[in-house]
Amino acid sequence: MNNEADSEGGLMTFGGHLEILRKMLFRIIAVVVVFSFVVFCFKKETFAILLAPHNSDFCTFQIIEKWLSAFGWEFHFDEYDIPLISTELSSQFMTHLTVACILASLLASPYILFELFRFISPALYESEKRYSYFVAVIVYILFLMGLFMSYFILFPISFQFLATYQVDEFVKSTITLDSYISTFMTLTFIMGVVFQLPIFAYILAKMGFINAHLLKKIRPYAFVIIMIIAALITPPDVFTLILVTIPIYGLYELSIAVVKKWGSNDENLENIDVNEQ
Repeated sequence: MNNEADSEGGLMTFGGHLEILRKMLFRIIAVVVVFSFVVFCFKKETFAILLAPHNSDFCTFQIIEKWLSAFGWEFHFDEYDIPLISTELSSQFMTHLTVACILASLLASPYILFELFRFISPALYESEKRYSYFVAVIVYILFLMGLFMSYFILFPISFQFLATYQVDEFVKSTITLDSYISTFMTLTFIMGVVFQLPIFAYILAKMGFINAHLLKKIRPYAFVIIMIIAALITPPDVFTLILVTIPIYGLYELSIAVVKKWGSNDENLENIDVNEQ
């Protein structure tokens, strides 16, 4: 009986593809498991990093205070001490296990992207392979930028506001570890997706839905929408709103540059009147 992975007429059989896919998934799972074990063993260091943004002396607050003082504005964040608690017997262990798996997937993501690309590369032309390498690297870099944006700016400021907000002075805030980690991961994922804006714009341009002229034309509307999104994911104060709006709007301007240089050459969209709908 012929091996299912053998080629038939120069083409790999369906069974052959499944076998390669199975081996690829096994390698990915094995790598993630190894990374998970390593992260799990470094419990103290891992949670020292994850829990750092909940402290009132977090580096972001210190840098902002020094930066504002350099411009003659004596501003200081209020000091606070919000304890994190665990309310269930297995909560801390399960949180530790979950965090280890998520961080392991993040650390292993370059290898995962490599395996996925190697799986689909036989179906690509040489020019498409080079293009795919470039796009994959940019997507990964943008996601990391979103992660750092969430860790150093969005999450600590959001935590500082939400954890110290009181409807009455007699109501004290004690945050559960599950709530802290869940909010942290959610905001990080949101910012990682938001930072893919140039990639989304490039894809839409290649599909012929947008071009640089249209993006420039709707720039004022885009700025308002970006401010609304920033207001929804940040505490209701102007300072934080500006901190989040500026980099996201910078991504929009980058999207215009990307679409203009590498996007669709179809200029039929130039005659679209955004006011006519």
